[in-house]
Amino acid sequence: MAARKAKRPTLHDLDLKGGKKARLYDLMYKHGPGGGTMLLLPIDQGLEHGPIDFFPNPPAQDPEFQLELALRGGYSGIVFHIGLAEKYMKKYWGKVPLVLKLNGKTSIPPDDEAFSPQTADVEDAVRLGASAVGYTLYVGSPAQDRDFLQFGKIRRDAERFGMPVIVWAYPRGRAVNEKGGKDSIYAIDYAARVADELGADVVKVNIPTVDPKRDRTLPGEYGSTRWTMKKAVEKVVKSAGKTLVIFSGGSKIDDAELLRRVKTCMEAGATGFIFGRNMWQREMREALSLTEKIKRIMSSYRV
Repeated sequence: MAARKAKRPTLHDLDLKGGKKARLYDLMYKHGPGGGTMLLLPIDQGLEHGPIDFFPNPPAQDPEFQLELALRGGYSGIVFHIGLAEKYMKKYWGKVPLVLKLNGKTSIPPDDEAFSPQTADVEDAVRLGASAVGYTLYVGSPAQDRDFLQFGKIRRDAERFGMPVIVWAYPRGRAVNEKGGKDSIYAIDYAARVADELGADVVKVNIPTVDPKRDRTLPGEYGSTRWTMKKAVEKVVKSAGKTLVIFSGGSKIDDAELLRRVKTCMEAGATGFIFGRNMWQREMREALSLTEKIKRIMSSYRV
């Protein structure tokens, strides 16, 4: 018997004006796996983590490597901060859609009071021909009041320019750690809902980790539910409402486990994925081969 496919919101379900809908159509139908899915390749780790992330595959330190991977692998788009977008996109305009990341921070300060200051604006994204903008929102951080205000301006500008907003919704801070940690279903489900409430068009979250011993201590009904990965992903997609959900790959993992997660998330209602280190920490041929396997699974869930 075929696995049940959870319903996910589609582009046609969203109450979006022409500019946003046209740009999301570019990402979800004209590029990538298509059929209303999304597969993004992020290269914001050089700022967020430092050059150490490129050590496993030195050629990946040159953004041309990721751009070639995005082009040859048929990704929905690539994620750059402003400097890389301005310096490296010239040969790829119209071939690889751009998601311009509008804020960021280094990994040097502790995460206890996480906050990503704005580094570019929506007008930069329009000028560079971007298909969407990205914003990191730290849910639960003591600095979330500043974060909400900073994001509010970006959301209003994006609405004015018809630019879709993808929110990187990351639970962070001591209070989050005391309630089960940043990768628990409680924290990630909350973060997805916050992104929906604040006006995100797409939310990027990590896949919740399942830990029966820890999960019993989570707040409210989260602690009384026996979670599986699929059940947790379904809950996140439901909490995100009319915000499309894409899941992150995080640090590099085994190929078989990565493909298992792709299948589980798509069955549970995900719109797609944003895989960085799991792709470009590999040699090009290996990365292209894995990309094709991922797209093959995603193609079964087109709408």
